[in-house]
Amino acid sequence: MENISVIGSGTMGNGIAHVFAQSGFKVNLVDISQEALNRALKTIEKNLDRMLAKEKIDEATKNATLSNITTYTDLKSGVAQADLVVEAATENVNIKLKIFEDLESFTKPECILASNTSSIPITKIGSVTKRADKVIGMHFMNPVPVMKLVEVIRGYATSDAVTQQIMEASKKLGKVPVEVNDYPGFISNRILMPMINEAIISLFEGVAGVEEIDTVMKLGMAHPMGPLQLADFIGLDVCLSIMNVLYEGFGNPKYAPCPLLVNMVTAGYLGVKSGEGFYDWSHGTKDLVVSGQFSKK
Repeated sequence: MENISVIGSGTMGNGIAHVFAQSGFKVNLVDISQEALNRALKTIEKNLDRMLAKEKIDEATKNATLSNITTYTDLKSGVAQADLVVEAATENVNIKLKIFEDLESFTKPECILASNTSSIPITKIGSVTKRADKVIGMHFMNPVPVMKLVEVIRGYATSDAVTQQIMEASKKLGKVPVEVNDYPGFISNRILMPMINEAIISLFEGVAGVEEIDTVMKLGMAHPMGPLQLADFIGLDVCLSIMNVLYEGFGNPKYAPCPLLVNMVTAGYLGVKSGEGFYDWSHGTKDLVVSGQFSKK
């Protein structure tokens, strides 16, 4: 496994491309927008410069990493020689299924097809291909160059051999792979998202304020970031999407998204990406300022 194609050059995609390239793999980074690809390369270079300044890498490693990445706006060309494709497109089931239908036609028969999905069933993704045994989940954590975990999700038909290959590839990236089975939310989001949703319900019901809820979880449970702050960083739209996957997948009312979360997403309060969620991010992300809609009068 030498040639890697990464589909999607956003936050997760450029991070995945970065770690593969830094580990010596040849990486094709694919996106429909050349402008997005240019931004991704700048982000990767900026992150490498940060590592260089901290003496975690040397100049030669930085240059080799950047030289290992080639960008493409044409999917067919970008994946033609891939041994492994990692899809990191928008967390939208229809978009992902269309990409995997195309990958079935555009890639070598032996190519492994992986998705960075945080909640969409791998078995469902694999069902639109003729190689479900070679379809697997590689759920990286954000920020990818820093976070050690890779959640490796086996679809119902994923083979033992492919699972082992992906576990080994993840280790070559300096990551810690953890194998899980394909059920809604996998492990990470099946546990994390209901906690975030419960924090939002507690706010919605007036149990405590934004700052108080996050402080309890940071100081009482040793979480580095409170659940409402974390929701803002993840994106409230992503949180809602995952809660809906859990709710629909299990049919259990305990996974129903909080009405406050639904309203905030509908109104465009998405967290950091929109400038406001439970906190006001218009000034940047260093200082915590509770959003005016939740601040005490």
